[in-house]
Amino acid sequence: MSTSKNKKQPPKNQPQKILADIRLALTPGMSEELRNNPERRARMGTLVSVLGILLNVLLCVVKGLVGLAISSVAMVADAINNLSDASSNIISMVGFRLGRRPADRQHPYGHGRFEYLAGMVVAVLVTSVGLELIRSSVESIMQPEPLHTSPVAFLVLVVSIVIKLAMMALNMRVSASIVSEPLRATALDARNDAIATGAVLACIIVSAVTGINMDGWAGLAVGIFILVSGLMLVRDTINLLLGKAPTNAEIDAILQRILSYPHVLGTHDLMVHDYGPGRKFASAHVEMPAELNPLESHMVLDQIEQDFLSECNLIMTLHYDPLVTDDPELQDIRNFVAEQATTIDERLSVHDVRRVVGPTHTNIIFDCVKPYDVVLTEEELTCLLTERVQGRYPRALCKITFDESYVSSSQ
Repeated sequence: MSTSKNKKQPPKNQPQKILADIRLALTPGMSEELRNNPERRARMGTLVSVLGILLNVLLCVVKGLVGLAISSVAMVADAINNLSDASSNIISMVGFRLGRRPADRQHPYGHGRFEYLAGMVVAVLVTSVGLELIRSSVESIMQPEPLHTSPVAFLVLVVSIVIKLAMMALNMRVSASIVSEPLRATALDARNDAIATGAVLACIIVSAVTGINMDGWAGLAVGIFILVSGLMLVRDTINLLLGKAPTNAEIDAILQRILSYPHVLGTHDLMVHDYGPGRKFASAHVEMPAELNPLESHMVLDQIEQDFLSECNLIMTLHYDPLVTDDPELQDIRNFVAEQATTIDERLSVHDVRRVVGPTHTNIIFDCVKPYDVVLTEEELTCLLTERVQGRYPRALCKITFDESYVSSSQ
């Protein structure tokens, strides 16, 4: 008979899991563990979204009632803005729920881009709020109404600013921990709300002290600020959906990790594909000595791929490029071609240089990576490189395959 010690302990209940996630998100250096766990990411994102819904609905009701009481179009617009923020939180929550769905036959790379779509919808909502605020503010400027001040309004706006700044800090911290575009958009929107509410508060103070009604003009300035912020968010989420290039820091980290393994002589043709948070794939060509046992080369490449998956949550596929290292003349040709390419444009790079000797001429075959913004055409580059190579190797004929850079024009 089993004792109580042998019985499995009951799993943590949901509140305990949520508290554990919060502690993890707020602990420096623990973000990697949280962002690589789809269930915990979704749970954390949902918690922050639900909190945002409750607070924004509360602010909308209170500010709307007070704004109507003092006839402040800016305050009523600010209340409507809070209601749209609640809608944004709902969209973010749905995005987290849909994004955590596993891969299926129709979507073998998972559903992580649902989060990017949610971020796009939030950005569009922010933009629409800015447009509506501009419209209502222009109407207020053209047909101003008396603005009644109240200590209650002053208190409500101060509390609202404090709440919005706290929401901004929370969303920014969690978005950084779990790499979430919807939460980042929500954090910036909360910042915009704090600024907008501050402008309304300033109008009430100015009206109380001087009697000058600046309500419409303040609403117009805030509306323009929110509109610009929304358009910038739209741009950022479009870049993610279209396939934004990884940063130079990310590229360097991947390349340096590959180069750190034994027998690796070089790497090129790096590609990184982003299918949503925690769903990144990459491929690269790795140069290794041709004289090395192919089985040993394969073991090294296999180890690199496994390490990327376990340590970086990156699914890496590597292609083996054998490089002849015991032919001094070929090595001289390789170095000369690479040097001539960089003298034409320092961003040009060559790889897979090989030589085929024939009875009348020698084919120098290699690949050349040409960044998008290099002004010379492939034909012009071929003529320039062939001319320079033939200046040193008269019997040489260049056969060049041009590759595009899929990561960055500076890499």
